[in-house]
Amino acid sequence: MSRSSNPAGRLLASAALLALAISPVSLGAQTAAPVQSISAKDKEAGAKAHPELVAEFGGAQTGTQAAYVEAVGKNIAVQSGLSNAKGDFTVTLLNSPVNNAFAIPGGYIYTTRQLVALMNNEAELAAVLGHEVGHVAARHANKRQSAATKNTLLGAGLAILSGVLLGNSQIGQVLQQGFLQGSQLLTLRYSRAQETESDNLGVEYLRKAGYDPRAMSTVLQSLANQNALDARLMGTTNQVPAWASTHPDPASRVRAALTRAGTNAKGLTNRDLFLSRITGLTYGDDPRQGVVDGRKFTHPDLRLSFETPNGFYMVNGTRAVAITGQSGKGQFAAGQFSGDLDAYVRAAFAGLSQSGQAAIDPGAIEKTTVNGLPAAYATARVASGNSQVDVTVFAYRFSDTQAYHFVTMVPAGTGALFNAMYGSMRRISDSEAAAVKPRKLVVVTARKGDTVKSLSARMAYTDAPLDRFLVLNGLSATSAIAEGQKVKLVTY
Repeated sequence: MSRSSNPAGRLLASAALLALAISPVSLGAQTAAPVQSISAKDKEAGAKAHPELVAEFGGAQTGTQAAYVEAVGKNIAVQSGLSNAKGDFTVTLLNSPVNNAFAIPGGYIYTTRQLVALMNNEAELAAVLGHEVGHVAARHANKRQSAATKNTLLGAGLAILSGVLLGNSQIGQVLQQGFLQGSQLLTLRYSRAQETESDNLGVEYLRKAGYDPRAMSTVLQSLANQNALDARLMGTTNQVPAWASTHPDPASRVRAALTRAGTNAKGLTNRDLFLSRITGLTYGDDPRQGVVDGRKFTHPDLRLSFETPNGFYMVNGTRAVAITGQSGKGQFAAGQFSGDLDAYVRAAFAGLSQSGQAAIDPGAIEKTTVNGLPAAYATARVASGNSQVDVTVFAYRFSDTQAYHFVTMVPAGTGALFNAMYGSMRRISDSEAAAVKPRKLVVVTARKGDTVKSLSARMAYTDAPLDRFLVLNGLSATSAIAEGQKVKLVTY
């Protein structure tokens, strides 16, 4: 969550927005002839969308890491035939803790630092970027637009978490719109055939550029492994994010990509070069946007902290923090504040109403103080399908011009579920803020006697350090570590 005062939030979880979303494929799928140019119209539209996309994903990274990603991206992009001039492409490394990549018409290609950290060689980076360029070359966004698929940003291939994080209830949909209204990045899901076509194009781009085309299969496997680990760590049977509902059976796509490449294929991977270029990347949350650490959220710039109840997990977005569990859900965000907490709470309720519906009336606004912070709250009972839910807005005054609030939803009569969270909100001291450090990706060289277990003990996590290490490095529990082998670690 950044300093933005926009109350809208972004429900982004690992790979939730990934245009590489795993989907089943047909081995006999044909690859359409790609477009052979970037039109002036596409360039204009892409240039207009680019700043909004960059802002939505935490801003653009700069420096040697970004320059390296840019060089690889431009090299793979010219293999598409969209343009032979590398200067016609803009490749951006985004400061986002989400596993995501996408491209939009006009020559704009994006990947997040988190997704780059998951990769294990340059060929995998080229595979991901090539897949996204493939969507543009095959004009998938345009085809989806002509089919009247709802989208607002040139078919960036973005998917939202309605079924997983917010359920399918009416009030869940209202809350979902509240999370997403600021970004305007709505759904444009590629079809299974289109994902297949982009996989196939990506493999061909790899081959033309001299890379090992099997990298498409290995990076897809890493994404599937990360997805499964995220689901387990979050304590949900859902495959978070929502690949399962629209793109089932990720294994089939991994196998198909390998078949397309050929099991005996050869080519460059540039593993050591890649690892040397990405070391030092920020991993996970950027403290400037707040940090989720288990049940605790701390924002050093905003000088605040709170804790969720047991059994809940958080997803930190650019503009809001999503809070999700089996028995309730909600968000933490900021809104426009004129100094009147009552008006602030009522405005938050009004923002939850769908277009054409009457605003939710919270009734009387209660006043209290939480850890020295003036606070106000109200709860409204709302119909949700055949049942009732209680929606609460709990707001805090931090200054004459700044307030923050929770919006939560629980089954009717269980409102006490979040009381401890409401009461946990507090200011943090300067020393506490200074103590919040980012996690960094580092590349180390294994010494004699190192094992996956000994190396994983150096990970900056108390939960599942071994599993995190294995997925990060594309290894298994039985993998042997050789002396001199380079591996990735996440440290402070």
